[in-house]
Amino acid sequence: MTAGAVQPDRTIAELRELAALTSDEHGAQRVAWTPTWARARAWLSAKLAELPVEVELDAAGNLWATLHGATPQALVIGGHLDSVPNGGWLDGALDTLAGLEVLRRVAAAGQPPVTLRLVDWADEEGARFGRSLVGSGACAGSLVPADLAALRDRDGTMMPDALRQYGIDVARMPEARRQLDTAAAYLELHIEQGPVLESLDLPLGVVLGTFGVERHRITWRGQAAHAGSTPMDRRHDALAGAARLALELRHIAARVGGGGVCTSGSVITRPGIVTAVVETAEQLLDQRHIDAAGLAALLAEAQAAAARFAADERISVAWERIWHIEPIPFHPELIALADEAVREVAGAVHHLPSGPLHDASAMARAGIPTVMLFVQSLRGLSHTPLEDTREEHVAQAVVALDRLASRTMAWLAAQPRRDS
Repeated sequence: MTAGAVQPDRTIAELRELAALTSDEHGAQRVAWTPTWARARAWLSAKLAELPVEVELDAAGNLWATLHGATPQALVIGGHLDSVPNGGWLDGALDTLAGLEVLRRVAAAGQPPVTLRLVDWADEEGARFGRSLVGSGACAGSLVPADLAALRDRDGTMMPDALRQYGIDVARMPEARRQLDTAAAYLELHIEQGPVLESLDLPLGVVLGTFGVERHRITWRGQAAHAGSTPMDRRHDALAGAARLALELRHIAARVGGGGVCTSGSVITRPGIVTAVVETAEQLLDQRHIDAAGLAALLAEAQAAAARFAADERISVAWERIWHIEPIPFHPELIALADEAVREVAGAVHHLPSGPLHDASAMARAGIPTVMLFVQSLRGLSHTPLEDTREEHVAQAVVALDRLASRTMAWLAAQPRRDS
């Protein structure tokens, strides 16, 4: 490597080192708010101690490293060391350790034109208590402490009690918002966790934003009847409506287009015995789209189709919204800078949305200009020990993040100062 350049081989070695420290034969075990996660945090803190940065833990448990620049406005690079149980070696950790390598390179070059901050977000995965984006949500202002009060893990431990062991008072978590007072841009690198880049034979992609989500519980009601004595043309079979909608979803997604997806993830039937026509079918529907109009069209078409099928099958259908979030677009100028960086490193680029939300979505929702880079995932797998990315692609990702960071700092330095 030339002097003053990032060293992606070091990042790969550190990823392997972290995996050896915090994994077992079943995969990564860095679940947030556990001793293994704390061990990973201590390991990262030792790396940061070698750099001329200020390190602090905020009220939500996020770990910050700050390299002061010529102005206080800050470029933030984010990631998360926490993993799901039996996870892979890259999810979240790549973001953090690639950002560490960028921080090293910038620190070695002298004072940057703007302040550079690396954050290891606390509990991105929500693996222990079921609430994702805990640390970034607290910083963004979207986390309500009262919502955490009743959460418990599988052993019955309450979330506030577990966090208290790590010095976190749930009631004070919103105080973390001050960390974003000077944040002027946010970057995140992540494995794709899907098959698109591999199918295109591309190592890297630029993320346009995160999908909006419509999630509903659909209840179909018919009439239970004996399976042997009820003629087929006299049945009011609730499962028939759910089954027809599940098959129609693929056609709805194709008609609406734009990369939207629809998933019927569960159907529970009652009475649920082999000798009875289904009286009630409770179906869960997840729909996602990068465009708000596209998301609305997916929902409207599904509701219209459900009404038709209910009439055809002589049953009723009712909808209950479980969750809704609007699409979160990333910043167009940062997307353009990311495009330039990826083309420079890889020669070609693909723009794609993110189905998972990521901490970047919390930053974008908070109004901070945000963009993400994706690196190819082999076989599209993540949240499994089989998760993998070619080392040469990991290396390209680190270089691309570094070049994007340089472009973004120059872009910020040319903007009017936020504190003026």
